[in-house]
Amino acid sequence: MRRIKTFCQGFVSDEGGAVTVDWIVLTAVIVFLGVAVGFTATSSVPELADKLNEFMSTMPVGS
Repeated sequence: MRRIKTFCQGFVSDEGGAVTVDWIVLTAVIVFLGVAVGFTATSSVPELADKLNEFMSTMPVGS
């Protein structure tokens, strides 16, 4: 029983994997932000392209 208690105390106090967890969380946040930016850009671009097309089609071309 004493060996189990010693093992559990050592396991709880060990911080060796904490850096790995930090990197995983940081990487997940970066990936999430990239996906969010990509989604926003791809959903906004067609609307802006249509507006630009409308504007340019009303402009006179050299006379």
